[in-house]
Amino acid sequence: MAQAIRDELIEERLQGYRSPQDLLGEEGLFKELKKRLLERALGVELTEHLGYEKGDPAGRGIGNSRNGYSSKTVIGDDGAIEIAVPRDRQGSFEPQLVGKGQTRRDGCDDRIISLYARGLSVREIQGHLLELYGVEVSPDLVSRFTDTVLGEVREWQNRPLDPIYPVIFFDALRVKIRGQRLVRNTAVYVALALNK
Repeated sequence: MAQAIRDELIEERLQGYRSPQDLLGEEGLFKELKKRLLERALGVELTEHLGYEKGDPAGRGIGNSRNGYSSKTVIGDDGAIEIAVPRDRQGSFEPQLVGKGQTRRDGCDDRIISLYARGLSVREIQGHLLELYGVEVSPDLVSRFTDTVLGEVREWQNRPLDPIYPVIFFDALRVKIRGQRLVRNTAVYVALALNK
């Protein structure tokens, strides 16, 4: 499936190149390429779902057909990308690449978890995502996401331990912990053990 990109195509796209911003910036080539690839792939998925190509007379009168596009913002490593997602008349098309209700891709969730684990408040995480990625998310979205992860964290914390550990290291870390609407510096005691 993967095909080599022709050198002529690359040369054509790089004709106006002056600085790294032309490739990596908000309006850069990489972001435009990602947007177009996502939209084309979604179009291929819809064609596969419907069973006929766009404009093919075989699709007339079968009951389900293309029904325009809906706009969707997807948050990824390089910020927010506005894409056009194709629709069908019956609403039965379920895109696989960017699923219905999916708004984040490429590890954005991992960044939110990482920032939360470092003791940042929900508002600080919101500001951080806006500053670094140009992505505006609501504090409610960040809270809902971190709340879903807390169950897994508690399960891991309450797992059974081995009866014997030959080597144990004790240490303490000073971290910011959110509680009772305040963020406080607290010592968190860490015990690391080797079981082999």
